[in-house]
Amino acid sequence: MRVALLTEGGYPHPAGESWAWCDRLVRSLTDHDFEVYALDTGPARTGERHLPLPPHVTAVHSAPFHGAPPGPAALRGRAQRRRFLECYRELAQALTARPDPTRLQPDRFTAFTGALHGLADLAAEQPGAALAGALRSEPALRALEAACRARSADPVLAWAAVRHLVAATAELERELRPLSLPWYGADRLGGTDLCHVTCGGPAALAGLAAGQRHGMPLLVTEHGVRLRERHLAALAAGVPAQVRAVTAAFHRLLAEAVYRQAAVITSANGHVRRWQERCGAPADRLHTIHPGLDSGALAGAGEAAEAAGAPDPGDRTLAWVGHVEPAKDLVGLLHAFAAVRQAEPAARLRIVALPDRRPEGAAHLARVRALAAQLFPDEAADTATAGESPVTFEEIGTPRLPGRADAYAAGGIVVLSSTVEGFPVTLVEAMLCGRATVSTDVGAVREVIGGTGLVVPPRNPRALAEACLELLRDPPRRARLGAAARSRAQELFTVERNVAAFRGIYRELATHRGPAPRAAAPVPFAVPAELRVPVGLPHARRRPAWAREPVAARAGRQA
Repeated sequence: MRVALLTEGGYPHPAGESWAWCDRLVRSLTDHDFEVYALDTGPARTGERHLPLPPHVTAVHSAPFHGAPPGPAALRGRAQRRRFLECYRELAQALTARPDPTRLQPDRFTAFTGALHGLADLAAEQPGAALAGALRSEPALRALEAACRARSADPVLAWAAVRHLVAATAELERELRPLSLPWYGADRLGGTDLCHVTCGGPAALAGLAAGQRHGMPLLVTEHGVRLRERHLAALAAGVPAQVRAVTAAFHRLLAEAVYRQAAVITSANGHVRRWQERCGAPADRLHTIHPGLDSGALAGAGEAAEAAGAPDPGDRTLAWVGHVEPAKDLVGLLHAFAAVRQAEPAARLRIVALPDRRPEGAAHLARVRALAAQLFPDEAADTATAGESPVTFEEIGTPRLPGRADAYAAGGIVVLSSTVEGFPVTLVEAMLCGRATVSTDVGAVREVIGGTGLVVPPRNPRALAEACLELLRDPPRRARLGAAARSRAQELFTVERNVAAFRGIYRELATHRGPAPRAAAPVPFAVPAELRVPVGLPHARRRPAWAREPVAARAGRQA
């Protein structure tokens, strides 16, 4: 079958959180033909050569999703402009409506999806930058302003100034750009058998538009909570609350629309799945499929640890492996190790950083080094004195630690101290190496560990120190936990298991083409007549049709 793989800011480039998973999936499913449709979310990848791809990847289509909008253009025809304003007013009213967390708002969702379908139809009738020009036009800005000033609008939007309206209009135009891409012809997405969206957001909007036009099934895979990530990114960027209220509503309603349209929705862990359910994903379409890791490079270390039996009782080394960033809470780890050091003077801590070219990573590492020097003033925390310092900072790729397996083998216990975590890849790698672990209870950590390691509350250095001391003083228990962790990781978190799960989903979707297109005519005899027989006592009378209507619908019809 022909599979359209829709990505955002990653594959076929080696970037993003899911590019490695995409590459393993494509290279493993050689019995399918893949076409990659990539949204480039960063200017650094414009014109950049992508990864070498296998021969069954027949085409790669990319489109920029950053920078200035397309060239000036406008919708042709008075009727098209009138239809656009009707759809955009409906969209603006749905995005600015007062949120009610105590109940569902089906009218708001219906208005949002109807507006999206109308805008997608206009983009199909006039391809190019015509829709983008209309989305940036003054009538669109005035429609958004009128929606913000309505009585039913979110109170936050009552204080929206012109600059807030301009920023929100520009952001909506950017988010809706996938509707105008030249991807929906019969020779592209229209000729595929399945759309597989590997992340939420604009790429999912492209899959939604393709399913609307051509009726192929939609498979959505999420490895992280994109909705939450967008909220946090907007807060970190200092986006005004008035703009965030509009964009957050758009992302929230888009997620619900994509989940309802999707034939199958997969999540990397239970944490992501709970977010999907909260955003309206039907429970009967949800599947949890853990990301598969290549255990080949780590199997040797795990087998050696299992053959060695009980760890060396004199081993007092803790190892931390990962990207150096504030969310990893190395500050809390250092304070916890200070308590460990007081109880066990022979204890050591090895902080092994994964390669990272970001300047903010180097700056944060410098602050962590300074804290280590402050906590251990008599012993310099530097690689030059690795044999003397209780805290050493190293990096994978050096002669001392050439590979990731060497980093995990460097300590008897692997520690994860994060305050925010999605699917903990480094924790799974430590488990594959047969290492006992001490982790903070964030993200999917508890789900991954499953009783094969110690889990403590985050931001609690004392609890982290006590758990590390408990395992340092009990080598046989470390051996048992390490062996159990390795068995669990090999059973649940391998590439083979992940690929087998998606091969089964592909086969199922190829057999059942999924939901019919929105505009399709009803199928005769699709609903048995017995479903329309009223249920009740023989003498019971049904209410007339006008009495069964919702109150709001009845009032609107009478008006």
